[in-house]
Amino acid sequence: MSGTIRTAIVGYGLAGSVFHAPLVSANPHFELRSIVTANPERASAAARRYPDAEIVSSFEKLLSRPGTLDLVVIASPTPTHVELAERTIERGLTTVVDKPLAVRLADAERLIESSESRGVVLTTFQNRRWDGDFLTVRKLLAEGSLGEVYRFESRFEWLNPRPRPAWKSGTAGRDGGGVAYDLGSHLIDQAVQLFGPVNEVYGELDWHRRGAVNDDDSFIALTHESGVRSHLAMSSLVAQRGFRFRVLGSEAAYTKWGLDQQESQLKSGLSPLDEGFGVEQEETYGRLGRDGELTVLPTERGGYSRFYTLLAEAIAGRGPVPVDPRDALVAIRIIEELQARRR
Repeated sequence: MSGTIRTAIVGYGLAGSVFHAPLVSANPHFELRSIVTANPERASAAARRYPDAEIVSSFEKLLSRPGTLDLVVIASPTPTHVELAERTIERGLTTVVDKPLAVRLADAERLIESSESRGVVLTTFQNRRWDGDFLTVRKLLAEGSLGEVYRFESRFEWLNPRPRPAWKSGTAGRDGGGVAYDLGSHLIDQAVQLFGPVNEVYGELDWHRRGAVNDDDSFIALTHESGVRSHLAMSSLVAQRGFRFRVLGSEAAYTKWGLDQQESQLKSGLSPLDEGFGVEQEETYGRLGRDGELTVLPTERGGYSRFYTLLAEAIAGRGPVPVDPRDALVAIRIIEELQARRR
Protein backbone atom coordinates (compact mmCIF):
# COMPACT_ATOMS: atom_id res chain seq x y z
CA MET A 1 0.00 0.00 0.00
CA SER A 2 1.44 3.35 -1.03
CA GLY A 3 0.39 6.87 -0.11
CA THR A 4 -2.09 7.70 2.61
CA ILE A 5 -4.47 5.08 3.93
CA ARG A 6 -7.93 5.84 2.56
CA THR A 7 -10.26 5.48 5.53
CA ALA A 8 -13.99 5.28 6.16
CA ILE A 9 -15.62 5.50 9.58
CA VAL A 10 -18.92 3.69 9.97
CA GLY A 11 -21.00 5.38 12.67
CA TYR A 12 -20.77 8.92 14.01
CA GLY A 13 -21.99 8.52 17.57
CA LEU A 14 -19.65 8.78 20.55
CA ALA A 15 -17.05 6.33 19.19
CA GLY A 16 -16.96 7.73 15.69
CA SER A 17 -17.16 11.44 16.44
CA VAL A 18 -15.13 11.69 19.65
CA PHE A 19 -12.46 9.04 19.16
CA HIS A 20 -11.94 7.73 15.65
CA ALA A 21 -12.55 10.73 13.41
CA PRO A 22 -10.29 13.12 15.37
CA LEU A 23 -7.52 10.53 15.73
CA VAL A 24 -7.62 9.48 12.07
CA SER A 25 -7.78 13.03 10.72
CA ALA A 26 -4.82 14.11 12.87
CA ASN A 27 -2.56 11.31 11.60
CA PRO A 28 -0.72 12.11 8.35
CA HIS A 29 -0.68 8.43 7.34
CA PHE A 30 -4.47 8.42 6.95
CA GLU A 31 -7.00 10.20 4.76
CA LEU A 32 -10.48 10.45 6.26
CA ARG A 33 -12.35 9.86 3.03
CA SER A 34 -15.85 8.83 4.17
CA ILE A 35 -18.11 8.94 7.22
CA VAL A 36 -21.20 6.75 7.29
CA THR A 37 -24.25 7.91 9.22
CA ALA A 38 -27.97 7.88 8.49
CA ASN A 39 -28.70 10.47 11.19
CA PRO A 40 -29.25 13.92 9.57
CA GLU A 41 -27.97 15.87 12.58
CA ARG A 42 -24.83 13.77 12.83
CA ALA A 43 -24.32 14.00 9.08
CA SER A 44 -24.46 17.81 9.26
CA ALA A 45 -22.04 17.88 12.20
CA ALA A 46 -19.61 15.56 10.40
CA ALA A 47 -19.76 17.64 7.22
CA ARG A 48 -19.02 20.84 9.12
CA ARG A 49 -16.05 19.39 10.97
CA TYR A 50 -14.63 17.32 8.10
CA PRO A 51 -15.54 19.16 4.89
CA ASP A 52 -13.18 17.04 2.76
CA ALA A 53 -14.84 13.78 3.81
CA GLU A 54 -17.81 12.37 1.94
CA ILE A 55 -20.84 11.80 4.16
CA VAL A 56 -22.46 8.51 3.15
CA SER A 57 -25.96 7.59 4.28
CA SER A 58 -25.55 3.80 4.41
CA PHE A 59 -23.01 1.02 4.69
CA GLU A 60 -24.34 -0.44 1.44
CA LYS A 61 -23.48 2.74 -0.45
CA LEU A 62 -20.02 2.76 1.08
CA LEU A 63 -19.28 -0.74 -0.21
CA SER A 64 -20.83 -0.13 -3.63
CA ARG A 65 -17.65 1.54 -4.90
CA PRO A 66 -14.80 -1.00 -4.79
CA GLY A 67 -11.22 0.20 -4.94
CA THR A 68 -11.84 3.50 -3.18
CA LEU A 69 -10.89 2.48 0.37
CA ASP A 70 -8.08 0.77 2.24
CA LEU A 71 -9.42 0.81 5.81
CA VAL A 72 -12.87 0.71 7.41
CA VAL A 73 -13.36 1.64 11.06
CA ILE A 74 -16.52 0.10 12.49
CA ALA A 75 -17.80 2.46 15.19
CA SER A 76 -21.43 1.39 14.95
CA PRO A 77 -23.58 -0.09 17.77
CA THR A 78 -22.11 -3.22 19.33
CA PRO A 79 -24.74 -5.68 17.99
CA THR A 80 -23.78 -4.74 14.39
CA HIS A 81 -20.02 -5.23 14.71
CA VAL A 82 -19.82 -8.80 13.44
CA GLU A 83 -22.08 -8.39 10.42
CA LEU A 84 -20.28 -5.29 9.19
CA ALA A 85 -16.78 -6.62 9.88
CA GLU A 86 -17.55 -9.84 8.02
CA ARG A 87 -18.32 -7.84 4.90
CA THR A 88 -15.27 -5.59 5.06
CA ILE A 89 -13.00 -8.57 5.63
CA GLU A 90 -14.57 -10.37 2.65
CA ARG A 91 -13.62 -7.38 0.51
CA GLY A 92 -10.04 -7.44 1.73
CA LEU A 93 -10.27 -4.15 3.60
CA THR A 94 -8.20 -3.54 6.70
CA THR A 95 -10.72 -3.45 9.53
CA VAL A 96 -10.77 -1.74 12.90
CA VAL A 97 -13.67 -2.77 15.14
CA ASP A 98 -14.47 -0.69 18.18
CA LYS A 99 -14.62 -2.65 21.43
CA PRO A 100 -16.02 -5.15 22.02
CA LEU A 101 -14.99 -7.00 18.87
CA ALA A 102 -18.17 -9.08 19.14
CA VAL A 103 -20.86 -10.02 21.63
CA ARG A 104 -20.35 -13.76 21.36
CA LEU A 105 -17.10 -15.68 21.49
CA ALA A 106 -17.92 -17.88 18.50
CA ASP A 107 -18.54 -14.83 16.32
CA ALA A 108 -15.28 -13.19 17.39
CA GLU A 109 -13.33 -16.35 16.66
CA ARG A 110 -14.96 -16.60 13.23
CA LEU A 111 -13.98 -13.01 12.38
CA ILE A 112 -10.38 -13.64 13.38
CA GLU A 113 -10.18 -16.88 11.41
CA SER A 114 -11.69 -15.16 8.37
CA SER A 115 -9.20 -12.29 8.51
CA GLU A 116 -6.26 -14.65 8.91
CA SER A 117 -7.32 -16.94 6.06
CA ARG A 118 -7.72 -13.93 3.74
CA GLY A 119 -4.60 -12.13 4.92
CA VAL A 120 -6.62 -9.10 6.03
CA VAL A 121 -5.43 -6.86 8.84
CA LEU A 122 -7.94 -6.89 11.72
CA THR A 123 -7.65 -5.15 15.07
CA THR A 124 -9.93 -3.86 17.80
CA PHE A 125 -9.91 -0.41 19.38
CA GLN A 126 -8.82 -0.80 23.00
CA ASN A 127 -7.86 2.84 23.48
CA ARG A 128 -7.75 2.49 27.28
CA ARG A 129 -4.40 0.75 26.94
CA TRP A 130 -3.10 4.27 26.32
CA ASP A 131 -4.81 5.98 29.26
CA GLY A 132 -2.25 7.99 31.21
CA ASP A 133 -3.20 6.41 34.54
CA PHE A 134 -3.00 2.90 33.10
CA LEU A 135 0.45 3.67 31.68
CA THR A 136 1.43 4.93 35.14
CA VAL A 137 0.35 1.67 36.78
CA ARG A 138 2.23 -0.29 34.14
CA LYS A 139 5.38 1.75 34.84
CA LEU A 140 5.07 1.20 38.61
CA LEU A 141 4.79 -2.54 38.08
CA ALA A 142 7.82 -2.58 35.79
CA GLU A 143 9.84 -0.67 38.36
CA GLY A 144 8.71 -2.85 41.25
CA SER A 145 7.64 0.22 43.21
CA LEU A 146 4.70 -1.55 44.87
CA GLY A 147 6.46 -4.73 45.87
CA GLU A 148 4.42 -7.88 45.30
CA VAL A 149 0.98 -6.80 44.08
CA TYR A 150 -1.92 -8.82 45.41
CA ARG A 151 -4.99 -6.74 44.52
CA PHE A 152 -5.92 -4.48 41.62
CA GLU A 153 -9.09 -2.36 41.93
CA SER A 154 -10.40 -0.52 38.90
CA ARG A 155 -13.61 1.46 38.39
CA PHE A 156 -15.56 3.23 35.67
CA GLU A 157 -18.41 4.98 37.48
CA TRP A 158 -20.65 7.96 36.92
CA LEU A 159 -24.22 9.22 37.27
CA ASN A 160 -25.62 9.73 33.80
CA PRO A 161 -28.83 11.78 33.75
CA ARG A 162 -28.93 12.02 29.95
CA PRO A 163 -31.07 9.65 27.86
CA ARG A 164 -29.00 6.77 26.52
CA PRO A 165 -29.02 5.95 22.79
CA ALA A 166 -31.97 3.75 21.86
CA TRP A 167 -29.81 0.75 21.06
CA LYS A 168 -28.05 0.94 24.43
CA SER A 169 -31.21 1.25 26.47
CA GLY A 170 -33.17 -1.27 24.42
CA THR A 171 -30.63 -4.03 23.77
CA ALA A 172 -30.66 -6.97 26.17
CA GLY A 173 -27.49 -7.60 28.13
CA ARG A 174 -26.94 -10.95 26.45
CA ASP A 175 -27.09 -9.20 23.05
CA GLY A 176 -24.48 -6.54 23.81
CA GLY A 177 -26.31 -3.93 25.86
CA GLY A 178 -25.28 -2.87 29.35
CA VAL A 179 -22.19 -1.61 31.12
CA ALA A 180 -20.40 -4.97 31.21
CA TYR A 181 -19.98 -5.05 27.43
CA ASP A 182 -19.54 -1.27 27.22
CA LEU A 183 -17.07 -0.68 30.05
CA GLY A 184 -16.16 -4.13 31.28
CA SER A 185 -14.45 -4.92 27.99
CA HIS A 186 -11.99 -2.10 28.82
CA LEU A 187 -11.50 -2.99 32.47
CA ILE A 188 -10.96 -6.69 31.83
CA ASP A 189 -8.52 -5.95 29.02
CA GLN A 190 -6.50 -3.62 31.25
CA ALA A 191 -6.39 -6.15 34.09
CA VAL A 192 -5.22 -8.96 31.81
CA GLN A 193 -2.61 -6.73 30.21
CA LEU A 194 -1.20 -5.97 33.66
CA PHE A 195 -1.50 -9.32 35.44
CA GLY A 196 -1.90 -12.02 32.84
CA PRO A 197 -4.31 -14.90 32.21
CA VAL A 198 -7.38 -15.52 34.35
CA ASN A 199 -8.35 -18.83 35.92
CA GLU A 200 -11.36 -17.83 38.04
CA VAL A 201 -14.24 -15.37 37.52
CA TYR A 202 -17.01 -14.08 39.75
CA GLY A 203 -19.54 -11.49 38.64
CA GLU A 204 -22.59 -9.49 39.62
CA LEU A 205 -24.46 -7.99 36.66
CA ASP A 206 -27.33 -5.94 38.09
CA TRP A 207 -29.88 -3.54 36.69
CA HIS A 208 -31.75 -1.04 38.82
CA ARG A 209 -33.47 1.37 36.43
CA ARG A 210 -37.18 0.74 36.07
CA GLY A 211 -37.84 -1.23 32.88
CA ALA A 212 -34.14 -1.86 32.23
CA VAL A 213 -33.23 -4.79 29.98
CA ASN A 214 -29.50 -4.75 30.61
CA ASP A 215 -27.02 -4.20 33.42
CA ASP A 216 -26.34 -0.67 34.64
CA ASP A 217 -24.35 -1.53 37.80
CA SER A 218 -21.92 -4.43 37.63
CA PHE A 219 -18.93 -5.95 39.41
CA ILE A 220 -16.47 -8.52 38.07
CA ALA A 221 -13.74 -10.22 40.10
CA LEU A 222 -10.88 -12.00 38.38
CA THR A 223 -8.28 -14.30 39.88
CA HIS A 224 -5.19 -14.30 37.68
CA GLU A 225 -2.85 -17.25 37.31
CA SER A 226 -0.22 -14.95 38.83
CA GLY A 227 -2.25 -14.90 42.07
CA VAL A 228 -3.34 -11.26 41.75
CA ARG A 229 -7.03 -10.55 42.25
CA SER A 230 -8.66 -7.87 40.10
CA HIS A 231 -11.84 -6.22 41.37
CA LEU A 232 -13.57 -4.36 38.53
CA ALA A 233 -16.61 -2.10 39.02
CA MET A 234 -18.66 -0.39 36.31
CA SER A 235 -21.81 1.63 36.78
CA SER A 236 -23.87 4.48 35.34
CA LEU A 237 -25.77 4.97 38.61
CA VAL A 238 -23.09 6.24 41.00
CA ALA A 239 -23.92 9.55 42.70
CA GLN A 240 -20.42 9.73 44.27
CA ARG A 241 -17.55 8.28 42.30
CA GLY A 242 -14.92 6.12 43.90
CA PHE A 243 -11.25 6.00 42.97
CA ARG A 244 -10.30 5.09 39.40
CA PHE A 245 -7.45 2.79 40.43
CA ARG A 246 -6.20 1.34 43.67
CA VAL A 247 -3.28 -1.07 43.40
CA LEU A 248 -2.20 -2.78 46.62
CA GLY A 249 1.23 -4.29 47.04
CA SER A 250 3.44 -5.61 49.80
CA GLU A 251 5.56 -2.44 49.89
CA ALA A 252 3.23 0.35 48.79
CA ALA A 253 -0.07 1.22 47.15
CA TYR A 254 -1.08 3.52 44.33
CA THR A 255 -4.45 5.29 44.35
CA LYS A 256 -5.74 7.44 41.51
CA TRP A 257 -8.96 9.46 41.29
CA GLY A 258 -10.60 10.82 38.16
CA LEU A 259 -10.79 9.58 34.57
CA ASP A 260 -8.11 9.96 31.93
CA GLN A 261 -8.52 13.37 30.27
CA GLN A 262 -8.19 12.37 26.61
CA GLU A 263 -11.90 11.66 26.04
CA SER A 264 -12.97 15.00 27.52
CA GLN A 265 -10.22 16.77 25.57
CA LEU A 266 -11.41 15.22 22.32
CA LYS A 267 -15.03 16.12 23.14
CA SER A 268 -14.00 19.72 23.68
CA GLY A 269 -12.38 19.82 20.24
CA LEU A 270 -8.75 19.71 21.34
CA SER A 271 -6.59 18.26 18.60
CA PRO A 272 -4.52 15.14 19.32
CA LEU A 273 -1.65 17.19 17.86
CA ASP A 274 -1.91 19.82 20.61
CA GLU A 275 1.05 19.81 22.98
CA GLY A 276 -1.34 19.58 25.93
CA PHE A 277 -3.23 16.55 24.62
CA GLY A 278 -3.01 13.62 27.03
CA VAL A 279 -1.37 15.74 29.74
CA GLU A 280 -3.09 15.54 33.11
CA GLN A 281 -3.46 18.38 35.56
CA GLU A 282 -1.47 18.19 38.79
CA GLU A 283 -4.56 18.24 41.02
CA THR A 284 -5.61 14.83 39.67
CA TYR A 285 -2.25 13.10 40.10
CA GLY A 286 -2.31 9.83 42.03
CA ARG A 287 -0.74 9.00 45.39
CA LEU A 288 2.01 6.44 45.87
CA GLY A 289 3.23 4.96 49.15
CA ARG A 290 1.72 4.20 52.56
CA ASP A 291 -0.62 6.26 54.72
CA GLY A 292 1.42 9.01 56.32
CA GLU A 293 4.17 8.61 53.73
CA LEU A 294 2.42 9.43 50.46
CA THR A 295 4.07 10.90 47.39
CA VAL A 296 2.18 12.79 44.70
CA LEU A 297 3.01 10.95 41.49
CA PRO A 298 2.71 12.69 38.10
CA THR A 299 0.56 10.77 35.66
CA GLU A 300 2.18 9.50 32.49
CA ARG A 301 1.07 11.28 29.35
CA GLY A 302 -1.83 9.52 27.66
CA GLY A 303 -1.39 8.38 24.07
CA TYR A 304 -4.55 7.45 22.15
CA SER A 305 -2.81 8.62 18.97
CA ARG A 306 -0.44 5.68 19.30
CA PHE A 307 -3.18 3.29 18.19
CA TYR A 308 -3.34 4.68 14.66
CA THR A 309 0.41 5.23 14.43
CA LEU A 310 0.96 1.55 15.22
CA LEU A 311 -1.82 0.57 12.81
CA ALA A 312 -0.14 2.47 9.98
CA GLU A 313 3.09 0.60 10.70
CA ALA A 314 1.24 -2.72 10.73
CA ILE A 315 -0.44 -1.99 7.40
CA ALA A 316 2.98 -1.17 5.94
CA GLY A 317 4.30 -4.50 7.25
CA ARG A 318 6.64 -2.93 9.77
CA GLY A 319 5.12 -4.28 12.98
CA PRO A 320 2.18 -5.99 14.68
CA VAL A 321 -1.31 -4.52 14.91
CA PRO A 322 -1.81 -2.21 17.90
CA VAL A 323 -4.17 -4.71 19.55
CA ASP A 324 -4.14 -8.41 18.72
CA PRO A 325 -7.80 -9.26 18.07
CA ARG A 326 -7.29 -12.52 19.96
CA ASP A 327 -6.80 -10.44 23.10
CA ALA A 328 -10.49 -9.48 22.83
CA LEU A 329 -11.55 -13.10 23.26
CA VAL A 330 -10.79 -13.06 26.99
CA ALA A 331 -13.25 -10.28 27.87
CA ILE A 332 -15.90 -11.56 25.47
CA ARG A 333 -15.73 -15.05 26.97
CA ILE A 334 -16.01 -13.70 30.53
CA ILE A 335 -18.88 -11.31 29.87
CA GLU A 336 -20.82 -13.78 27.72
CA GLU A 337 -20.62 -16.39 30.47
CA LEU A 338 -21.71 -13.92 33.15
CA GLN A 339 -24.64 -12.80 31.01
CA ALA A 340 -25.69 -16.42 30.57
CA ARG A 341 -25.66 -16.95 34.35
CA ARG A 342 -27.81 -13.83 34.82
CA ARG A 343 -30.75 -15.12 32.79
